[in-house]
Amino acid sequence: MRIIAFFNQKGGVGKTTTTVNLGAALAEAGKKVVMVDLDPQANLSTHMGIDPDSSSNSTYQVLTDGVPLAESLVEVPNTKGLLRVAPATTDLAAAEVELVSVVGRESLLRKSAPASGKNKIEADFILIDCPPSLGLLSLNALVFATEVIVPLQAHFLALQGMEKLFDTISMVRQGLNPKLHISGILFCQFESAAKLTGEVTGEVENFLTQAKGTNHPVANAVIFQTTVRRNIKLAEAPSFGQSIFQYAPSSAGAADYSVLAEEVLKMPVAG
Repeated sequence: MRIIAFFNQKGGVGKTTTTVNLGAALAEAGKKVVMVDLDPQANLSTHMGIDPDSSSNSTYQVLTDGVPLAESLVEVPNTKGLLRVAPATTDLAAAEVELVSVVGRESLLRKSAPASGKNKIEADFILIDCPPSLGLLSLNALVFATEVIVPLQAHFLALQGMEKLFDTISMVRQGLNPKLHISGILFCQFESAAKLTGEVTGEVENFLTQAKGTNHPVANAVIFQTTVRRNIKLAEAPSFGQSIFQYAPSSAGAADYSVLAEEVLKMPVAG
């Protein structure tokens, strides 16, 4: 089972859109997928047409009450049971304060999903939508995950803060989760005609080249050949509570995420 956190402390870079639509694409390919909403804005839950307040358990209860992650899962309709969501509520925003004195608070999500026993989650992929911050919620995702995909926009402001992101992942690797690594950089809202796009992608490529053979978190990362083009249908789909494959299966957005899923499935899995 691959556990992937979609992580970037900047907002609006495509984390939720990618978590939802890559998850849906993997389910379309016959894979069992669990999506975990760790953002207090609950955008992933809304995107999938789930009313978090109607769920008996959410990721807030998972972290604060010790509810097994498996008990929070809600099946997404019309996905043949292949796609399930652990929804979030706005209560999740209070979790960081409520857990400040809890021992092992950074490992609560991992503890909620044991590798064996009645609360084991049966899935091929667990995809975690992280909040746009470097706080306790993101830390729980990184301690639980085995790999990170970094959604990124191709402009210079998007590169600001990347060093701190890498430092955070390095810290987690050293003390809490040595298996964690960045498996890929994904360019979202991509406009190939823009001159700046080529400059930024070139800068990222140079950085990854320099990291090869080192202990840097991106030493074995790839820049996905797939880029997610700017597409109005991707922006519209959340308001209908649907993935791009339900809302506009013939759109460029659906095509991009289908190809991305193929690329993710072909990636070598680190031991």
